[in-house]
Amino acid sequence: MVFVIARHDAYVRLHKRILAVIGTILPVERVRSIDEVVCHLTPSEAAQGRALADRIKTALAGAFSPALTCSIGMAPTELLAKVGAEMNKPDGFALIKAEDLPGCLSHLDLRDLPGISKGIGARLAAAGVEDIDALWRLAPKQARKIWGNVEGERFWNELHGIHAERPDTKKSMYGHGRVLPRDSRTPDKVEACARQLLLSATRRLRRDNLRATELTLGFRGGRGAEDGRWNWRDTFPAARDDRTFMRALSEGLREARRTLRFSPQAVSVTIHGVVSDAEITGDLFGGTLEAGSNVASREKWETVSDLMDTLRKSHGAKALSLGVQDEIFGGYVGAKIAFGRIPDEADFSEAATADEDTHFLSF
Repeated sequence: MVFVIARHDAYVRLHKRILAVIGTILPVERVRSIDEVVCHLTPSEAAQGRALADRIKTALAGAFSPALTCSIGMAPTELLAKVGAEMNKPDGFALIKAEDLPGCLSHLDLRDLPGISKGIGARLAAAGVEDIDALWRLAPKQARKIWGNVEGERFWNELHGIHAERPDTKKSMYGHGRVLPRDSRTPDKVEACARQLLLSATRRLRRDNLRATELTLGFRGGRGAEDGRWNWRDTFPAARDDRTFMRALSEGLREARRTLRFSPQAVSVTIHGVVSDAEITGDLFGGTLEAGSNVASREKWETVSDLMDTLRKSHGAKALSLGVQDEIFGGYVGAKIAFGRIPDEADFSEAATADEDTHFLSF
């Protein structure tokens, strides 16, 4: 068996090229994941939906290869369009009309519908909903009660062909995790990986011009490990500089060395409690000498972090590091494609060319 390291940077570049091709035919309204996009149609475009789908397929085959196929669903709502796209993979087209509901879906299992997870499926079963027809007969308020929140009512509307508005989501955390190879589970290598994961998250936080007030460090063991999970959490005044986060992480790593009872197989670092500058409440004791000193120190380290970001952008992502920049097995620290998140080009550490010198800066 030959194991090949995933090339996430190549996948993101290909994703962007695919979006550009689709954009020559229809504007892309939303990117849902690395391989899923949503286009909104005007009434005149909807009237020629199948022809537009064929044009997209032909354009992709011409720009790349006939091997790059796609499935397209067209419907009154995004939920139903996604169901249609899943019906005839890998190279199909499905048109779901409001007047054909729910009969055109009756052959599907409940779990075939996006948004019905194993947990929601169990709740539906407990409410006596075993198939599509029973789900269709629910009242909106019943769906809301089963889901436990407004998402149930939104799902009901989308299923019945009624567009449901959703508020824009607000970023609440930045985090990365890594499953550790067997030869990378020593304390020193685990801690080096945690530091690189954290620094990747803090750079993303600064690019979005936000701050964070909490940090969580987590380890996961294998089967048979005592408890199997270990988590540590710290809070601090809203920060955006690497030094604040690294100090918090160091406390967590010291606590892990003291109390962790299993060999970690996976590590994760998350910064959350995300706020913008406009949301920060002033310090009641900001006039004290100690508080003023802390503010000055924080502002200094924010300047240092911003400067390092600028130099990394100009001279390559490996050009500068706060402390030792350890090489992590598999690369792509913090730059892996996840469901609903496509990394930015700035997330990839391979920006520096192989013949460039790498410089390290320690504080």
